[in-house]
Amino acid sequence: MTKRVLLHVGTPKTGTSHLQDVLFRNQEKLAGQGICYPGDRFDAHFLAALDLMRLPWGGLETEAVGAWDRLAAAVRACEGTAIISHEILATASRSQVGRALASLGADDPDGPEVHIVLSVRDLVRQIPAEWQENVKHRSALSYGRFLERIEDPERSTRIGTWFWGVQEIPDILERWGHDLPPERVHLVTVPPPGAPPGLLWERFSQAFGLDGLDLDLTSERANPSLGVPETALLRRINRAANRVLDPPDYRPLVRELLAHQTLSRRTSSPRLRLPPDAHPWVSDLEKSWVEEIGRRGYDVVGGVSDLLGTPPEATYADPDSPSERAVAGAAVDAIKALLLENARLRGEEARLDGELVATRAELERAHLRPSYLLRQRVVRRLENGRVGRGLMTVYRRARGRSSRSA
Repeated sequence: MTKRVLLHVGTPKTGTSHLQDVLFRNQEKLAGQGICYPGDRFDAHFLAALDLMRLPWGGLETEAVGAWDRLAAAVRACEGTAIISHEILATASRSQVGRALASLGADDPDGPEVHIVLSVRDLVRQIPAEWQENVKHRSALSYGRFLERIEDPERSTRIGTWFWGVQEIPDILERWGHDLPPERVHLVTVPPPGAPPGLLWERFSQAFGLDGLDLDLTSERANPSLGVPETALLRRINRAANRVLDPPDYRPLVRELLAHQTLSRRTSSPRLRLPPDAHPWVSDLEKSWVEEIGRRGYDVVGGVSDLLGTPPEATYADPDSPSERAVAGAAVDAIKALLLENARLRGEEARLDGELVATRAELERAHLRPSYLLRQRVVRRLENGRVGRGLMTVYRRARGRSSRSA
């Protein structure tokens, strides 16, 4: 039976995509070390999170029905340590948290030891990252309007509710860790800018007990950031295409092909940052969070001071008023990517057409063979008589076929 469950519940934009990709691709190696990361597809934990919280997500919620119960059952069947990880779990309500923990056996005295893991990053970086993530999910909302909505103390808008649901660290920890001792609640802090590139993975390894394991850390799935003009271009595409481009087409064409595979490679563009005038209230909030975390006595992997963001830089590029020349350059790269993808699809279409023509020719040749013509004549004769039709019915049932063909 499962002895321990490590439930990683967020937050977004803290290296979660890389972590989940590594865990999924190393399932066999982990199992050999007594660590179970269940799921037969890379997004199994995402679908489970959608199911647990009944979240609408561009039609994927219908595919997610029953996914949490399946994941929980797989966890209970694991031996040793089981890991669940998805960042949108951060926004789960108290009742949803209760259901999740109960389904994993946390209420059973003989059940596994459940731990909560929360990866966190300073708000100076999280705020622009969250706006960009909204843009990559079809939003056309300007950066200025986004900031207004998350600064609103009422938090009554959809944007405000979602942002603080997945980013207000003390509240997330209270919801998920309320019934657990503080030593079972772990914070993994994202290192500050300029830290060694492998430091975050070292912290994840420590939190999840992966130290010393020979894992393939090459990431096949990532969620890279975009620069200011690239994000501005994507927002304009959303305004123009959202009404005519369905979500199943948007994901591969816009988010994956344009954003992740094309525009993210333009690394010389100015980076998206927090506006200078937003730094004071953000800094005050970060300091209050650091004090609260210190009072609660959680286990911190890294340094709680990592939650204090850096001061504003001398120059600031406003994504609501970007350099039009830079946006045009990004647009040319986007058009080029779409042309190449269209050429690839045309080549694939031509290949499939060739295969279809060859298959039709082969069928025509098969239909002219004496054995086929003989079977065809026999079937026609049988169909003309009552006894023959009965025999054909028995034959078709025996073969499990419902068509009228022989």
